[in-house]
Amino acid sequence: MRHANLFVFILCLILLAGCTEDSGPATPVKPVSPRDIPLVPEDGGTIVESMIGEPSNLISPLSSDSASHSVAAQIYVSLLKYDKDINLVPYAAESYEVLNDGTLLKFKVRENIFWNDGVQLTAEDVEFTYKMMIDPKTPTAYAGNFKLVKAFRRTGKFTFEVEYDRPFAKALVTWAMDIMPKHLLEGEDLLNTKFSREPVGAGPYMFKEWVAGSQIVLKANPNFFEGKPRIDTVIYRMIPDMGTQFLELKAGNLDTMGLTPLQYLYQTSGPGWDGSFNKFEYLSFGYSFLGFNFKHPFFQDVRVRKAIDFAIDRREIVKGVLFGLGEPANGPYKPGTWQYNDTIKPRKHDLVKSRQLLAEAGWTDTDGDGMLDKDGVPFSFSIITNQGNVQRIKCGVIIQQRLKDVGIQVDLRTVEWAAFIKEFVDKGRFDAIILGWNILQDPDIYNVWHSSMAVDGGLNLTRYTNPELDDLLERGRYLVKQEDRKPIYDKIQQILFDEVPYCFLYVPKALPIVQARVQNIKAAPAGIAYNFEQWWIPRSLQRQP
Repeated sequence: MRHANLFVFILCLILLAGCTEDSGPATPVKPVSPRDIPLVPEDGGTIVESMIGEPSNLISPLSSDSASHSVAAQIYVSLLKYDKDINLVPYAAESYEVLNDGTLLKFKVRENIFWNDGVQLTAEDVEFTYKMMIDPKTPTAYAGNFKLVKAFRRTGKFTFEVEYDRPFAKALVTWAMDIMPKHLLEGEDLLNTKFSREPVGAGPYMFKEWVAGSQIVLKANPNFFEGKPRIDTVIYRMIPDMGTQFLELKAGNLDTMGLTPLQYLYQTSGPGWDGSFNKFEYLSFGYSFLGFNFKHPFFQDVRVRKAIDFAIDRREIVKGVLFGLGEPANGPYKPGTWQYNDTIKPRKHDLVKSRQLLAEAGWTDTDGDGMLDKDGVPFSFSIITNQGNVQRIKCGVIIQQRLKDVGIQVDLRTVEWAAFIKEFVDKGRFDAIILGWNILQDPDIYNVWHSSMAVDGGLNLTRYTNPELDDLLERGRYLVKQEDRKPIYDKIQQILFDEVPYCFLYVPKALPIVQARVQNIKAAPAGIAYNFEQWWIPRSLQRQP
């Protein structure tokens, strides 16, 4: 559970729910009676959350996985954050001004924020973080926005201003970054520092311990400037299989997790569930996709990519994998938002059209074995995804069968999360990949699609490059008015539809479940965790770590 912090909310890889199905009553979890809930909130207790993968780095600018950012968001603070309605609001910033048509930002940092070691957080820390982000030696995927700054000027111990050459649409979003401690990280080798696993922050929770492969423990920060969180301890348990997570939830050993649609609809009601847990449902800000590696010779021809797109039946996936709890994806934006281009109609499932395009690209069955080949080379490739996420694995199985229907042999491979990110995603070592992205609140998708990001460790993991797309991405981020930006991002979506660097698959519903003993959970457009520091557990229902 975490703040709607920028790096959690955007540009990081999402862990969609998935598990091996297991049914039955959850009898160890006692129902919560209204008599158990006092009228006045009480402090203390422990909440246990699961993680499918171990964080890679708790210096958040250096990581691109959601596990790292989920934990880091509780440890650090940012100048701005998203509120429950997904609006940017002051956080570590006491105030800010947007001047000179958006080319000048002025910030005042709160004076009552202290790092966990007692040192005061100041504008010097913000300046240090900015310089760290633009340093070419810093291995970060998020430098692009910061490099557009013309000048950074500290104007006092707690004040600074940022100047741009021209208005930049994501200027404010840029400064919703995690602030790093200058006095601890200055001069450190960021690739070999203890702070990547023993961070010191100024956020609502303080780092206590990291037991590799087991758990991360955070304790409530008594000096947090917004007040000490009501729940004393947060434990992130690393459980790489979501079927095991579900068993642990049923046994009462977890307080919360994301359910699969099957679990949500059919396996979490009745004795042991009703009155013991609360469930929530809302369309997530995220999508899953099948991405092609553009270094692979098979995927150079757009006809091949379109043929695969025609062979995939998204409605079959939504029905069979999500049990209807989601929508087919048709681009990088959430349906119903202003940036979504609803004039682009998704390709219908059409095996005849798929075979026709493959034949036009030279792929035919010359030896009569039912599989396509070209110049003596069979059309065979592998799809990789992460272990433990059964939704992605089931999606891969469906795609595997549909491509077999048109004569393409697909091998499906799963890899443990940490190795998946470090050895395959970051290095581009795959033929094709099933993965997911969070959907941005701002339509700027420069960091994922610009050619400058098509490098090892960059977020353009498929290495797709297109000069026209680059130009549109660059132009769009310098437009501020929605009516000016809309045509740009409509065209970007048209290019992605025509070029098919991804087969966009689905936008799932988020299906969190939380033990009923946890109070003050209020669903909002931002989800349920925006007010996590104000969640509380009645003293009579608290457990200690």
